[in-house]
Parts: sequence; structure tokens; C-alpha cells
Amino acid sequence: MKAITRSAANTTIRLARIEDAEQIAAIYAPIVLNTPISFEAEPPDAGETARRIETILAQYPWLVCEADGQVAGYAYASRHRDRYHYQWSVDVTVYVNEQFHRNGIGTSLYTSLLAVVPLQGYVGAFAGITLPNAGSVGLHESMGFMPVGIYKNVGFKLGSWHSVGWWQRPLQTLPVRPSLPIPLRDVLGTPAWEEGLQQGIDLLRV
Repeated sequence: MKAITRSAANTTIRLARIEDAEQIAAIYAPIVLNTPISFEAEPPDAGETARRIETILAQYPWLVCEADGQVAGYAYASRHRDRYHYQWSVDVTVYVNEQFHRNGIGTSLYTSLLAVVPLQGYVGAFAGITLPNAGSVGLHESMGFMPVGIYKNVGFKLGSWHSVGWWQRPLQTLPVRPSLPIPLRDVLGTPAWEEGLQQGIDLLRV
């Protein structure tokens, strides 16, 4: 896979690697422990995070923003639902290292992710947001996501009941007869993949 163009301060967006697991786990841990953003009970350690990266990368893109060797944030796509006929839709997630908040990392990562996911044939992206979360809602709506519904009081965490809102974004024009989504390996390193990553890299200002 050819090298990705670098941006300011030696910052780039690239495919996640297993060796990123420790830093990714460190970004995610306080979200699990201290907020209702994630409904997980215990933060995954580096080993479990490595397993998750490997599982996602078997079919879907998991991207990281790297700034001078540090993971500044990450975003990935994943299966929306298990049943066969949901397979053209994906869930998307983005998290940013607390040290890099308000630097446009989330926007840059999502710009790249939403540019490369359609290359595999996916047509719709969905995001679940624990409410209230004005920052996440603002980010998603700035990326073209539209609210489609709310699961009211669906989870209990940190002493309170929480609702989860769902947002949806089309990724491409709906095909009349869609082909099956293709493996991630078939698009890695292609000109379209590189161009998709570059869209987000061009927005980096770290």
C-alpha cells in the first residue's frame, strides 16, 4: 500500500494497525468509565482492542489519525445488523483523544471514512448517540447525518436512564440491484482509496 500524503505537524490519516491497540484502548477507557456515551461496563484492554481491530479490518475500514506518532483519534465502520439483508448498511463511530479535542480531528476522520466506505458498495451509514450530546449531534449533522429516531430510556448507566438517538446518512445513490459489498482488501491502496483518505487529511490542522 503506497504512502499517504502527510499534513501539518506530521499528521495523517491511515488504516489502523494492531500495534495501535494500546493507544486506542487508552482513548476509549475514560469514555466507558466516566460517561454514558458508551454502554459498555468495562473498558477493553489492549488485547481485546487488538482483537476488535482485527475483526473490523476483516471487512470494514478502521482509520486512525496519527499526529507525530500519537493516535489523535479513530473512526471505523461496522456491521449495522446481523441479518443478511442489512448488509449494505454500516454503523459508524468516531472518538478523539482528549488532548486533541476542538482541532477538527473528528471531522477529518469522518470525511475520510465516509469517502472510502462507499467504495465497498455500502449505501447507508448509521450512528447511535447517547443523549444529550450536543457535540456529537453537531458533528454528525455537519457531516450530513439526519435524525431518524430515538430509543427512549433504553440504557441505565452512572445512576441515570439514557436515551439513544439514531442518525442516518446516505453514502451513494441507491442501486436498483445492489451487488454484494466487496472485501476491504479489494479497495486498499487503490487510487480511489487514497483519494478518499486525502479528503480528510486535507482538513487536518493539528
